[in-house]
Amino acid sequence: MQNGTPPTSQPQDEAEAVPPVVPLLEPADGVPDVVDTPERLAQVVAAFAAGTGPVAVDAERASGYRYGQRAYLVQLRREGAGTALVDPAALPDLSALGEALAGVEWVLHAASQDLPCLAEVGLTPSRVFDTELAARLLGFERVGLAAVVAQVLGRGLAKEHSAADWSTRPLPLDWLRYAALDVEVLVELRDRLAEQLEVAGKADWAAQEFDAERTAPARPPRVDPWRRASGLHTVRDRRRLAVARELWLTREQNAQERDISPGRVLPDRAIVAAAQALPRTVAQLVALPEFSGRGQNRRAPLWQAAIDRALALPDDALPPMRGPRTDAPPPPRTWADRDPEAAARLAAARTVVTRLSEQRDVPTENLLQPDLLRRLCWSPPPGLDTASVGDFLLAGGARPWQVELLADELAQALAAPADIG
Repeated sequence: MQNGTPPTSQPQDEAEAVPPVVPLLEPADGVPDVVDTPERLAQVVAAFAAGTGPVAVDAERASGYRYGQRAYLVQLRREGAGTALVDPAALPDLSALGEALAGVEWVLHAASQDLPCLAEVGLTPSRVFDTELAARLLGFERVGLAAVVAQVLGRGLAKEHSAADWSTRPLPLDWLRYAALDVEVLVELRDRLAEQLEVAGKADWAAQEFDAERTAPARPPRVDPWRRASGLHTVRDRRRLAVARELWLTREQNAQERDISPGRVLPDRAIVAAAQALPRTVAQLVALPEFSGRGQNRRAPLWQAAIDRALALPDDALPPMRGPRTDAPPPPRTWADRDPEAAARLAAARTVVTRLSEQRDVPTENLLQPDLLRRLCWSPPPGLDTASVGDFLLAGGARPWQVELLADELAQALAAPADIG
């Protein structure tokens, strides 16, 4: 079941007769020129302020090419205003456009990915409809924009430029066509999904999810982000770990200064290789296969200086093998040995969440965040009744609809896990 409504019996040949997907090849109004001057932006602001209904919004970044996650193109479409492709590199302050759309519902796909970079240029919505999140709540198996558009509207969206370097200037015409098509049918898609949510009894769920997504606070900076380098688990002593840390920090500074994605400046595998080998000279460093490229040869003195700094550290300045302690529960695979009762609670709680997920046709991770479920099972509140479990979930960020659906059954499961699990 993928649309949130009960399945109906159909003859086999009729059930398989899926209407063909009609490709979207050209925007209805053609490909608009990029808005990159204050004068053109003022015209767009006036047009979108005078438009009607929701506004479709999308943003293109240069992930994997540039440092950070800022937007390099913002696409908008609204009834009566048409489509606008705005260049935030040339116009970094789009707050006037944001003010013109105050109170208007913004329709985005996977809004949590775009809202931070939109906020950086002054675009902050007061209402959101997320078509990806709606599709998840409706139980769609595939929730990418192209897949949802095909399933709901029977139209085909090409996605060949989704991972392009959107910092490129001038932007190629094919990329601009792709960008305009991404907002071409978002409002129509929103209307159809809203109808399905209403029929499925999930409209209020969606409204709560959209508001939580819109108002979510910015994520705090990670503690020791260098520990997330791929392959770092193979580094087995503190001195080598210090080398990896110093290389990671040096790479980060260099990437930011050059505005290049850190992975393109120095791959994680090169950091780990140098930490394992502990080269003492530039010649030894560039002898490593991971440092044999022309770019790495040119910057080899920079990397060797970082290694030398780590090698010179006194023992008491070396990083510990384990990262800083957090309040998160230990990995569930260790629970059976560390706390068998908590392991039993988790098994019982997962059974409840899985069953309700299947009954309500909602993915388990959208029914309740897995981390919050683990925290509940590891350190349950006193009393273990519906009220205490509900308060725990709300304090952890669960929405009222999730609490209403889960609190009572989870309280029963946690109180008597052997009966449930």
